[in-house]
Amino acid sequence: MASKKAKTEEKVVTTFREYLRCKTVHPEPVYDGAVKLLLSIGEEAGLECQSFKLKTGDPVLIMKWEGTDPSLKCLLLNSHMDVVPVYMEHWKWDPFGAEKSEEGNIYARGTQDMKSVTIQYIEAIKRLRASGFQPLRNIYLTIVPDEEIGGSGMRELVTLQAFKEMNVGFTLDEGLANPEDKYTVFYGERGSVRLEITCTGDTGHGSRFIENYVGEKMQKIITSAHAFREKEKKRMETENLKLGDVSTLNLTMIQGGVAYNVVPMELKAVFDVRLSEGLSEEELKKMVEGWCADAGDGVSHEFPHLFESNITKLSNKLPWWTAFEETFNERDIEFDLEVFSAATDSRYLRMAGYPCIGFSPMKNTPILLHDHNEFINEDVFLEGIKVYEALIPALSGVPKSPIWETN
Repeated sequence: MASKKAKTEEKVVTTFREYLRCKTVHPEPVYDGAVKLLLSIGEEAGLECQSFKLKTGDPVLIMKWEGTDPSLKCLLLNSHMDVVPVYMEHWKWDPFGAEKSEEGNIYARGTQDMKSVTIQYIEAIKRLRASGFQPLRNIYLTIVPDEEIGGSGMRELVTLQAFKEMNVGFTLDEGLANPEDKYTVFYGERGSVRLEITCTGDTGHGSRFIENYVGEKMQKIITSAHAFREKEKKRMETENLKLGDVSTLNLTMIQGGVAYNVVPMELKAVFDVRLSEGLSEEELKKMVEGWCADAGDGVSHEFPHLFESNITKLSNKLPWWTAFEETFNERDIEFDLEVFSAATDSRYLRMAGYPCIGFSPMKNTPILLHDHNEFINEDVFLEGIKVYEALIPALSGVPKSPIWETN
């Protein structure tokens, strides 16, 4: 019996795998190879391409496809180059080898988050240009560094004159895979908070009952924090909500102490808090102040990092969303509409006033961003390109609106 002939790999898949092999991984991402590759394929697609360094010294790429009416607000397609570290011992495949299994699964860090989307954007535009399509509005691609360490790339980019001159009207950024036969579309993100609570007290030998004991104060703080956590968890379960609809809190670090037999004078707890749209910054601060007061004297708190939830209001008054939704409905593409539970560069775009949708075309795919053995199937990747081939003309073709062109 003749052996089964291997499927010929499409050039765009080969290019994608080459991009995955670029080690743009923290804590020391090397961007040079990725920039060189992306500029090459961007120029091959017929885009005007440029790259420049930000204050951090890391590069950002901007690609442009000019529309027939450049005076209109543009469509912006954003993605990031960097990826998170890996635990090598937990990977069955080389995380930077971009190896492909017999089932067509491509394994590498960044397959889902979010190197696939970058290549899909460029390939979709290449195919549209080859078909003779010309957009009404300018289309820009921004490919930024350092999203995975707080988004310093996009945070700076939106302040630059080069960005303001794009005249952005609507943006697409990253989303998540969906394990079911449908996509997930995100219209907002929960707020992102780093909460630090410090308890101080008296020191002494570890064998004694120390008065003004710092451990007791910290216990009260953790009990209060976890009571809030449990309340939100139960609310999600009983009200059948999504993770993005509730607030979450997790204790991620405890710092303090000098020796096992010395009672510390200070303990610090660090919490990762994510705020739902229903919990404001002021409400959070008031709640934490109550926890600290209940724990006793010598307890303080601070918020080194605090972003409230950011939401793009969807309605028929937002023509971009109408075009997005109609594109999916016309093709019977099923999708869930959610608030993103974590944080992406979308928050900086929304905070700057730009409507933004988070979307990565991956269905029938387990959610593996930041996880071991991250992968995307070759067919899922190729199908995503076709989705962008439909979305990009629809979004870039939103008719001129006197209201939107002046806001």
